[in-house]
Amino acid sequence: MSKKLHISLIFSNLVVFKTLSPNHRMYNLYTKFVKILEICKQFSENLVNESGNVPRRGPVPKFSDLEVVALSLTAETESIDSEKWLFDYKLQEYKDNIPNLISRRQFNDRRKKTAGLCEELRKRIAMEMDGGEEQFFVDSKPIEVCRVARGKRCKMGRAGNFSQAPDFGFCASQNTYYFGYKLHAL
Repeated sequence: MSKKLHISLIFSNLVVFKTLSPNHRMYNLYTKFVKILEICKQFSENLVNESGNVPRRGPVPKFSDLEVVALSLTAETESIDSEKWLFDYKLQEYKDNIPNLISRRQFNDRRKKTAGLCEELRKRIAMEMDGGEEQFFVDSKPIEVCRVARGKRCKMGRAGNFSQAPDFGFCASQNTYYFGYKLHAL
């Protein structure tokens, strides 16, 4: 009897410690939406007015253009391709947190209209991230000269300049070792 009581007390302490953890991660869609909206507001100076909309005639929408862009970017970060699934299932959990949420049809129309704003925000964020570099790597791919077993005997590309000679490497995406070059896309 005392062993069972001791085990349950330890288990309850683990549960309490777990729930009182101060580590807040971006595990839900609403938290990511709020963070991305803050980033969009930082980089949108001179693009939108004080309510977060692109200046135009007509009534001022309650769900701003920046919120449309932020929701679109949030769906991209979550790898959500289906807007039906996003609006019918995923956003239903957060209806109380996003009171002015628009319909799926309105979201599609406004997202198409704000494509230029979204692209300009992406460019500004990219310029801030890359530090003014003119070239940066997009992707790399292994170019295999021969199989790994023949790599030490292979004479191809080893005559003269050894800095340009093929070498052994590992490709993480294909989970294979190779002997050859690594092609980088700039």
